[in-house]
Amino acid sequence: MSSTESPDGASSPNADLAGPRLRILRQAKGMSLAAVAAEAGITKGFLSLAERGKTRVSVPTLLRICDVLDVQLGSLFDYPDDAVVHGGTHMDMGGNDIDEYMLTPADEKYLQVMRSVIQPGGGSDGTYNLDAETIFALILRGTVELTVDDEMRRLTAGDSTTFSARSMHGFVNPEQTVAEVVWAVTPPLAHGTQRPGQSRTKE
Repeated sequence: MSSTESPDGASSPNADLAGPRLRILRQAKGMSLAAVAAEAGITKGFLSLAERGKTRVSVPTLLRICDVLDVQLGSLFDYPDDAVVHGGTHMDMGGNDIDEYMLTPADEKYLQVMRSVIQPGGGSDGTYNLDAETIFALILRGTVELTVDDEMRRLTAGDSTTFSARSMHGFVNPEQTVAEVVWAVTPPLAHGTQRPGQSRTKE
């Protein structure tokens, strides 16, 4: 069992927030809260709360902070290291009212698979793109409204869709029941501290 997984097969959502990891990276680069906040287009107070894990950050905002710090989004995640993954290792990719789990190991070179459990009204809270080629989404339960380059795709349990990771995309659970999605990204999001290209975001 991975060190961040809980006995019931899913890891604790409190141990793996992106904010505290961003604080470590910011301090290692010698950048102030004010400087990073200004470049990312957010307030110093909001960034301080995010770094302490006191508030959730939208996916577009998280990507902007990563751009400012020149770090890869994938470097914020924990990865499972067992041959059989039970539920996944909890990860924070931003968004509101959503819990996400990594299902593939860090050394997987060709495919990255994540599972999202989205509460009613939850989602990415804005559109963004990723430094990858293709994203596949399979809806396990509930309903998800996925927007890809301003085209809305309403997906229900059993539906799947494929789109370019470089397209501006975002998602929301519009219903009053929980939605669950499996995402496959190819190639995997890089884990290093240097970004080969910058993700674009829109809120």
